[in-house]
Amino acid sequence: MSLFHALVLGLVQGLSEFLPISSSAHLALLPWIFGWDEPGLAFDVALHVGTLVAVLAYFRDEWGRLIVAAWEVLRTRRLTTVEQRRVLYLLIATIPGGVGGLLLEKQAESTFRSPVLIALMLIVMGAVLWLVDRYASQRRSLDAIGARDAILIGVAQVAALIPGVSRSGATITAGRALSIDRPGAATFSFLMSMPIIAAASVLKVPGLIRMHGVTGATIVGVLAAAASGWFAIATLLRYVSHRSYGIFAIYRFALGVAVLLLAASRA
Repeated sequence: MSLFHALVLGLVQGLSEFLPISSSAHLALLPWIFGWDEPGLAFDVALHVGTLVAVLAYFRDEWGRLIVAAWEVLRTRRLTTVEQRRVLYLLIATIPGGVGGLLLEKQAESTFRSPVLIALMLIVMGAVLWLVDRYASQRRSLDAIGARDAILIGVAQVAALIPGVSRSGATITAGRALSIDRPGAATFSFLMSMPIIAAASVLKVPGLIRMHGVTGATIVGVLAAAASGWFAIATLLRYVSHRSYGIFAIYRFALGVAVLLLAASRA
């Protein structure tokens, strides 16, 4: 893989991981559209290390509070503060995605990467995102999220194993369906990405290093993903504080239709 390809894929990964437009779809579609060599799922996971760095760095103060809260829970066996409860809810939300990833890993690497399926999921999830965000209320904040919300948002994350659905798109949509306000739904989605991305990195990255070593392309891709991921988080949180997610639904529709037309022309 060339450094240029790695740079482009890293930038796209960082942006599309946190914007509700599906990073897995973009990483699968770019090589297909431009005729590049398929980087493989292991490289995709390596790029997730960059987005992991982005979410850890951007929310560093929040993570500091959550670490202290987790220690207090272990020490006292009690949940008394918002941060302590949030630690528990983030763990609960992670479980469905972890189980789903283990059960559907093979399909995620092969069957689910069909361009036509990806295009359809981009369109369908775009419609769901627009409808939910348009009609759901914003009467609840991040601090109002409870155990039931965490379970439902975690279950929604399983659908993101299909490229085109989008992990952030599915979890943000679930949060909005539960009447969580736009910034709160996005923030919880970003925070709950950390455990699942960290677990995937621990499982996949060592194998990538053993097979290919730490190449220049991998380093470039990871750094690009970290930088663009930080930018995407900051931009989205500012944007949705006073605007809807509609622009992302429009983008998903346009990309999905374009991919379907391209697939038809190549048939």
